Amino acid sequence: MLGRLGMQSRPAERLADLLRSSERAVVLTGAGISVPSGIPDFRTPGKGLWEKVNPMEVAHIDVFRREPDRFWHFYGDRFASLRDIEPNRAHSVVAELERRGIVRGVITQNIDRLHRAAGSENVIEVHGSIELCVCPECGGRVGIDRVMELLAAGEGAPECAACIAPLKPNVVLFGEMLPEAAMMDAYALASEADLMLCIGSSLEVYPVASLPGVAKDAGARLALVTQGETPYDRDADVKLNGDVVDELEAVLAAL
Repeated sequence: MLGRLGMQSRPAERLADLLRSSERAVVLTGAGISVPSGIPDFRTPGKGLWEKVNPMEVAHIDVFRREPDRFWHFYGDRFASLRDIEPNRAHSVVAELERRGIVRGVITQNIDRLHRAAGSENVIEVHGSIELCVCPECGGRVGIDRVMELLAAGEGAPECAACIAPLKPNVVLFGEMLPEAAMMDAYALASEADLMLCIGSSLEVYPVASLPGVAKDAGARLALVTQGETPYDRDADVKLNGDVVDELEAVLAAL
């Protein structure tokens, strides 16, 4: 038993060594880091969010523009399900690594705000965040609490008080480009990294999936903490494929 536990701890110790020796570590996270908080990922067979609905029919920009009430029938439930979710220990470990000065920043594909709630400060949300909704007409911004009040008070899409136009979640919908400023910041962080730590991401959705390659091309080491295969498994210096919380707790303990 002790020998087997020792073998299991070696990848965590290896990742701890990489973090200890790095000066410009960057974290990239996907849906897998938030699963322990109770948020389903998108593609796990039988469980993923898109197993139950066709995203092109409920979460596409054209649906928002053409049928905002129908769009919000789905997205209102999504907002409600994410609003009170708390960060888990995996988020806390990432925040602690930043607090210690080991990690320079976090690039996340998640819209759930949990990295910020856990204490991470330099967070690039490349898919946006549920924190705000925006008015496509005047650019006005409305916080999630007020949006939930509007949804509870009406039967259709929440509207901008000034324009009476449907509010749009400040997230990237299907059919939209990722925000240019956020992606420029993400590419800059990746190109300057000497270690990229990818957590809970299949690394299959572009352009975000290109970031580990950007870091590698610039000379960075690559570490993966995720279950299942990724296109970068052969390029990784170390991979931890167990429970994301257990793996990151082990890495923190080894630092």
